[in-house]
Amino acid sequence: MPDHKTHAIQYLYREALTDKSKAELSLDLLLNKAVGIGDHSTGDFHQNLREALDSLVDAEDRISLLISRYPTNVQKIDE
Repeated sequence: MPDHKTHAIQYLYREALTDKSKAELSLDLLLNKAVGIGDHSTGDFHQNLREALDSLVDAEDRISLLISRYPTNVQKIDE
């Protein structure tokens, strides 16, 4: 059983991986299958693109930070 610190860092790492996956899915839908999204104005579409990109950047930054700062506590999962 991992110690409290490792358990907490693993939680944060897995959460960041999940957020990265959600952002990648959103970008894929917006960029490749936007027709199936429904009724969006151009402004909504642009806002959704920015939000998906921001989410991806945030998730990747968190993953990188956790790996660089806590390498012994992060048990990497296939990304």
